[in-house]
Amino acid sequence: MTFSPDWLSWYDALQKPAWTPAPATIGLIWQILYPIIAISFGFVLVQIIRRKLVWLVGLPFLINLMANLAFTPLQFGLQNLTLALVDIVIVWLTILWCMAAIWHRYRWVAWAQLPYLTWVTIATTLQTLIWLKN
Repeated sequence: MTFSPDWLSWYDALQKPAWTPAPATIGLIWQILYPIIAISFGFVLVQIIRRKLVWLVGLPFLINLMANLAFTPLQFGLQNLTLALVDIVIVWLTILWCMAAIWHRYRWVAWAQLPYLTWVTIATTLQTLIWLKN
């Protein structure tokens, strides 16, 4: 999916809460989170391949990854606030599911999701408010 050249103008024109982070700040946050996600999700995948975890433990991680990757095309490609809101709620719920699914075997993976959960909680609140205002 290609983004319309005016996606930033579209986003800037939306009514947003005063506390909305600048796009550069959001980008920095994701630069910190993506390595944490890659390491912890990759670890889970390796454990599934080694048969130390059943594949069902990996299901929430897979769903989370797909939903995470879908957000930007939904929000900025389709410019669909409703679908983006549904998607980010799925991201948030699957982080909790990931943490619960892995807790009994590898607690460090669950703990590693806390920064991700914190940011997605903020982002979900922000997306909800943008959706309500627009």
